[in-house]
Amino acid sequence: MAREPRAVTEQLLEAAIAPLRRVIVAYSGGVDSAVVLAAASRALGEDVLAVTASSASVAQGEVESAASLARAIGVAHEIIETREFDDPRYRANAADRCYYCKSELYSALSLLASQRGYEAVLDGTNADDGKATLDLRPGHAAARQFGVRSPLAELGIGKQEVRAIAARYGLHVADKPATPCLSSRVPHGTRIEIDDLRRIDLAERYLRASGFSTVRVRHFGATARVEVPLEDIERMRDIKERAGRAFAAVGYENIDIDERGYRTGSLNEELRP
Repeated sequence: MAREPRAVTEQLLEAAIAPLRRVIVAYSGGVDSAVVLAAASRALGEDVLAVTASSASVAQGEVESAASLARAIGVAHEIIETREFDDPRYRANAADRCYYCKSELYSALSLLASQRGYEAVLDGTNADDGKATLDLRPGHAAARQFGVRSPLAELGIGKQEVRAIAARYGLHVADKPATPCLSSRVPHGTRIEIDDLRRIDLAERYLRASGFSTVRVRHFGATARVEVPLEDIERMRDIKERAGRAFAAVGYENIDIDERGYRTGSLNEELRP
């Protein structure tokens, strides 16, 4: 991707990061954390470490993709194994599940920063993530608890501008759909099982291979509720029978197509005021 000239927004972002001197970036490989990582690299040079968490809740291929992009950006990158599945509160999958996951991650990153002399831990939370009209994000409470900085949110940079910055930085993830953890596909109150997450991952990989770039498979026992953008619903209906055979191979007996289309955090809808 050809790089566009830098705009004022990324100059402000880089200027906000520069005084932090040495930073760790909680880096998933998505567009938000990739933009923070690229800005930190420009502001601080070699005094940046990208750290990616790997666990059963991460879709196959995401860690490898993150590592490839970190190399392209030119920063040091490490992968750590997180153990959120050892916490029964995480496995219980209540509405605050993300808090326990992020607490596991940020406690590990804070310890790493302390041991190696990094002055701050940054994440990719953007300004839109904090709007009550979007999704419930208990992970933000964990970030505050561990003193994690969110430069995008602090500067009021929302998702649309994040993608624009990514394009100007020449990051190939500028248009990448959001890829939250696989546990977000399981309704609250249903225990998180690793085998179920693998089933979800296989089902979503099949649909992406069938041409659906944005897709969610919500897990309801033997039923997979599929969400695709409204403009893709008719195409999803066309392949439902074929997809049903593929889904049966991983343990789903039924496919339901959500006629409301893809919505970020749709399983949180009953929790919103």
